[in-house]
Amino acid sequence: MSEPRHDQVTVSTDDGEMPAHLWVPEGGTGAGVLLLQEIFGVSGYIRRRAEDIASQGYVVLAPEIYWRVDPEPIDESAEGAINEAMGRAGQLDWPTTVRDAVHALQHLRGRDEVRGGTGVVGFCFGGGLGFNVAADEQPDVLVSYYGSAIPGLLDRASEVTAPSLHHFGLADDYIPAATVSEVEAAVTAGNADVDFFTYEGANHAFDNWNFVLHNPDASALAWERTVAFLHRELPTK
Repeated sequence: MSEPRHDQVTVSTDDGEMPAHLWVPEGGTGAGVLLLQEIFGVSGYIRRRAEDIASQGYVVLAPEIYWRVDPEPIDESAEGAINEAMGRAGQLDWPTTVRDAVHALQHLRGRDEVRGGTGVVGFCFGGGLGFNVAADEQPDVLVSYYGSAIPGLLDRASEVTAPSLHHFGLADDYIPAATVSEVEAAVTAGNADVDFFTYEGANHAFDNWNFVLHNPDASALAWERTVAFLHRELPTK
């Protein structure tokens, strides 16, 4: 099996062209997945996850959400990376960032390669951003890994009506277990199409093998669940 094709593309926004990366599966078409970056940007880890999703038959678009500030990815393995990343994220205007991500989803929907539905997958910063996008734009599915902004967006939970999958570690340094329970209660209230999984002993960013908090067991299990969820809820040719 050949690797997915990777292209550089741009997404039209209210203020110009946002750089983005596109992965097209071997068959040339498929359902679409908008992949939203961690706080470190479109890093090698995010690009690898994009390839993994495209290898499952999906057309994957990963926009450079930091394009207004500095799109260069941050090396998450370097000393001080988290402080640099939080500083960069702090320069973003959240409503503008959400609009940029919505434009990316709309762009993906309109691409000739996309046949079928379009979903959103987000990690960390992107997990919370994806939740906000799902409330605004109604993708066909949402997968959120430890969405860091979700605790502050629970008033929008009833607006996220797409089938969704959430992953949270119960040893998260940034999202306490009690807060995870509050998130679970809010996102599952009145919505039967929510899969919510927690992972004992797993910290924040447990899926990122380039980061110090990586948890191999939680990562493998969450990814298995993610692939199964996407194939069930967002079938692709």
